[in-house]
Amino acid sequence: MNAPDTMPAKRDFKNHDLVDDFTKPGVRYELKPARRPDGTDAAGLYNAWITLDNPAQFNSYTTDMVKGTILAFRAASNARDVNCVVFTGAGDRAFCTGGNTKEYAEYYAGHPQEYRQYMRLFNDMVSAILACDKPVICRVNGMRIGGGQEIGMACDFSVAQDLARFGQAGPKHGSAPIGGATDFLPVIAGAERAMVACVLCEPFSAHKAYWMGVLTDLVPALKVDGHFVANPLVETQRLTDEFGRFVFGESKTGDAAKAAKALLARGSVDLSLLDAKVEELAAKMLLTFPDCTTKTLEELRKPKLDAWNRNKENSRAWLALNMMTEARAGFTAFNEGSRDDREVDFVALRQKLAAGESWVGPLHDSIQPRAKHKS
Repeated sequence: MNAPDTMPAKRDFKNHDLVDDFTKPGVRYELKPARRPDGTDAAGLYNAWITLDNPAQFNSYTTDMVKGTILAFRAASNARDVNCVVFTGAGDRAFCTGGNTKEYAEYYAGHPQEYRQYMRLFNDMVSAILACDKPVICRVNGMRIGGGQEIGMACDFSVAQDLARFGQAGPKHGSAPIGGATDFLPVIAGAERAMVACVLCEPFSAHKAYWMGVLTDLVPALKVDGHFVANPLVETQRLTDEFGRFVFGESKTGDAAKAAKALLARGSVDLSLLDAKVEELAAKMLLTFPDCTTKTLEELRKPKLDAWNRNKENSRAWLALNMMTEARAGFTAFNEGSRDDREVDFVALRQKLAAGESWVGPLHDSIQPRAKHKS
């Protein structure tokens, strides 16, 4: 049996936070009671939930949201009564899809000095996650794409609902995934899988992410007729394909895909199992020595930190300059293109560059989605 909670009197503590009010629009910071594995509250102890709250734009982070995330992680790290941090997104469609492409296209595109300052903030956000004195659980409530995948991989643990999709967007949308993906994915999933994910930018399922080692755990979220069912769009039982290769979490095709979509339409998304799994993981960490846990985190983060610290400043400089060329074109296309066509004409771009055409001139406009449909 647990002994009854007896809370000692608190001493007068110094405040080590950077600011007294660390709240920013688009980021929620909440303290939720920390619970033991049997579900009972540990009086006076909490888990800090940091929530990206921009669901209308798939929780993509604006400049203010990046600032809010930095300050929230700093506050959670300093909080003496916090057991661990849960980093998540609002709603059930997305954890985060990366930087806010509307802001990128309408403010930062074509302004490398401004984007360089923004990237200082982004780098500080990733570093704040990696430097947090508390264990960080990424609660993957939906899509984790692009920069969202990068800040998710900076966390110590990731627990996902199995309808979530994962992946990078870099070379498809005018950037390179050097905000963490090229640093973290080789460490987590291996060089070859990192190469496929970062270069081809093909999204993959939560089941495949678990198989790759990107997730700590996953749970179903689709409820049909009162029962949870695994993501019906994913072939989770097939172990080998027609070439004898081991595959896991591949998307269904043909009639199987149609039936899966029909089942998906009948059901509803319920994240209660996700919350229960996050609580279970947080409760296990409650029953450890706090300083020993922090030291263990620091040691285990070193492979990610070594790569991140080695590359982040060069990456920041390159990404800023890229806002004059491919990033400007890619973010404009994503922001202004139709829902079904948000990519530039890659073949036309390569042909124009091979012929010696300059980015300074009509090239940018000629490869946009609207230009593709006129030709």
